[in-house]
Amino acid sequence: MLARSAVIALLASTFTLVKGQNYGDVTYYTPGLGACGRYNTATDYIVAVAAQTFDNYPGHGTNPNTNPICNQSIQVNYQGKSVTVAVADRCGGCPGAADLDLSPTAFSQLADQSVGRLHNAEWNYV
Repeated sequence: MLARSAVIALLASTFTLVKGQNYGDVTYYTPGLGACGRYNTATDYIVAVAAQTFDNYPGHGTNPNTNPICNQSIQVNYQGKSVTVAVADRCGGCPGAADLDLSPTAFSQLADQSVGRLHNAEWNYV
C-alpha cells in the first residue's frame, strides 16, 4: 500500500501531465451514454479522454459521473486548426495518456474523417 504522501505525489505528477500542454493521437467515435453520465450525439462538441487521464484525474472517486474532469473544456490544435470540446467520456481504447477520441463533428473541424487518426495533436485545458 502506498503512503499518503506517495499517493499525493503521484496525483500531482499526473495532474501536471494533463494540465500542461499535451501531445497525443486524436481519433473519433460514435458517442452515446458517456462515462460522465450524459447522452451525447455525433454533432456535439465532446471528447473522450484516455482512460489513464480520466481515471487519475485529481478528485476522481468511485462514481465516474462525478469525476471533476467531466465538462472540462479542452482546446485541440492540429496543423493550424483548432476546436474546443467538453469532456464527456472515457476512452478505454486510447493507449496513450494524452490520446483523445472526439465526436465526428469535432474531429471534422481539424481534418477530414477519412484521415482517421491525427498524430501528435496538441491539446490543453481552457
